[in-house]
Amino acid sequence: MKEVLVNPVSGYYAAGQDMFGSSGDYTTSPEISQMFGEMVGVWVFNEWYKLGSPKPLQLIEMGPGRGTLMHDVLRVLKQFGVSGNNISIHLIEVSSELSRMQEERLCGSTSPCTENPDDGDYFKRALTQNGAPVFWHRHLAGVPKRFSVFLANEFFDALPVHKFRKTPKGWREVLVDIDEGDGPHHLRYLLSREATPASKILIKNDEKRDDVEVSPDTVRLCGELATRIEEQGGIALIMDYGHDGNLPNTFRAFKNHTLHDPLCEPGSADLTSDVDFSFIKEQVQETLITYGPVTQSFFLVNMGIEQRLHTKLMGRTSVIKSSPVPVKMEAMTQITSLQTTWVLIN
Repeated sequence: MKEVLVNPVSGYYAAGQDMFGSSGDYTTSPEISQMFGEMVGVWVFNEWYKLGSPKPLQLIEMGPGRGTLMHDVLRVLKQFGVSGNNISIHLIEVSSELSRMQEERLCGSTSPCTENPDDGDYFKRALTQNGAPVFWHRHLAGVPKRFSVFLANEFFDALPVHKFRKTPKGWREVLVDIDEGDGPHHLRYLLSREATPASKILIKNDEKRDDVEVSPDTVRLCGELATRIEEQGGIALIMDYGHDGNLPNTFRAFKNHTLHDPLCEPGSADLTSDVDFSFIKEQVQETLITYGPVTQSFFLVNMGIEQRLHTKLMGRTSVIKSSPVPVKMEAMTQITSLQTTWVLIN
């Protein structure tokens, strides 16, 4: 999964295509309406204010896509007087092409994406149109350790997973192998003959499901987030398609907004698996307070999206019954499987 998505030569995110929107493979909520990012911006300011408003606000987004969510969040923060030197933005991004889109969206210009020869902590830096410094990092480890607000929208679903199946002989790992037969994709799934090290380490003793997906990268990243928040202070908002530890097989691929065989033409389609929010909470429960998960609808409505929609409609000189704005809000608030969890400092 990792090789297919982020291989620097043939990986899905390295191919240079725009995978978002109607002409791409999938659409995320920030691309549906600016109101999604605005509600996240309200949440960021509210939580930051309650925690004492430490300045400058260090805002970190993992997997920022086109930069649309951050663009809308920054517009809201500017309305509350948080811009320029009062804030620094840090984007965790592995794709050079997406970092170019993000710079164009946030800064209004683009520059060649090259490694920073003086400081390996970031590979590019620029100023937003409002004068706030923005840095691009390959890994979270390169971001300065200080009070931070972390955002992750449809990021954890792209982290690689191990798949396991319960058999009469115990847990076996689902592997991908070369198909030397007449199969159409030259790849196939098969079960390991014996228990693998991953199946011995990653499966819980009280696991009730017959099929399980576990992400070691999620373990590592959650551990890093927990350490940062515990030691420097901060808060994280994780938004993703997911469940609370009760779903089995969710690994799949999307191409042109339709389900696609993950073994067909690897690198040409997006790979994803639903996020196990109970698993995330387990990784941080000893050091942090968590809340959620809740549905995206619950989050948006409680952040005031209905009032925001009313304001937008009242500001129009004429409102047509077939206006796309209410339709877009309905699209965002009726996605019940997209969930949100808060991770707070203890």
